[in-house]
Amino acid sequence: MNGFVFPDITIYLIGILCLLIIWQYYKMQIMAGRILAVDIFDRSGIRMYLYATPDDSQVCDTCAQANGRVYLSSKVARKNFSPLDRPCQQPTPCPGVLVGLYGGWLEARGVVERLRANSKEGMIQLAPEQLRGVVGGAWERSVSAETDRISIFVLEAMSYEKINLDVAIGNYGYVVAHANEIRHLMLLVPAYLRLTHVLVQAGRATEALAAIEQFTNRFPINKMGKHFPSPAQRDMMKRYEGQMMKSLALKKSA
Repeated sequence: MNGFVFPDITIYLIGILCLLIIWQYYKMQIMAGRILAVDIFDRSGIRMYLYATPDDSQVCDTCAQANGRVYLSSKVARKNFSPLDRPCQQPTPCPGVLVGLYGGWLEARGVVERLRANSKEGMIQLAPEQLRGVVGGAWERSVSAETDRISIFVLEAMSYEKINLDVAIGNYGYVVAHANEIRHLMLLVPAYLRLTHVLVQAGRATEALAAIEQFTNRFPINKMGKHFPSPAQRDMMKRYEGQMMKSLALKKSA
């Protein structure tokens, strides 16, 4: 064996394998909430960020006024960026989401063009009907369909809570089932909270309790992470659970 030399390609392959193992371990640590991602949003292929809140009377004025704001990626990357003009006014933060989009379909390309034309401000604002026009466009036939799918489902769900409840419930359900990439982690808690909220409001107790159970299992109380729920959000889910358990008990005793 003296003097044996590994071929150059073997060394390269070993190096690539080591990098893949490290990356997979890093991803598992982030998903488990043990460490924070350096940048929870993967900005590759993202041309704009859109902030949205549901059409809900419980959303504070500050968050409601920011609904439909669209930002350049460069603005979102700035230190201490916030889509809000001032802090949320609710003790439990309103369920707003900041989603990244490439926006390869006609309606979204128009928004990107408007945003770039207003590059000095780095922000424009869409009216609710304009936001619905973007998420209702032919995004599934665009080059960015796979990149934008999870983000579109969240935006559509929030836009349609009062217009089509089944669409909202189906979309939130899709997000919690398929949001497994690092850049989607920050959408999970808002999706779970809104899914449970609309199910509670619709009186669908069994489905609401199932969503709460999934939420509890996915975010164990003994773990923490940037994308994990706050104590106030956990308390909210506990209240929903109590309401739905009581509702089921009343139905059984009737």
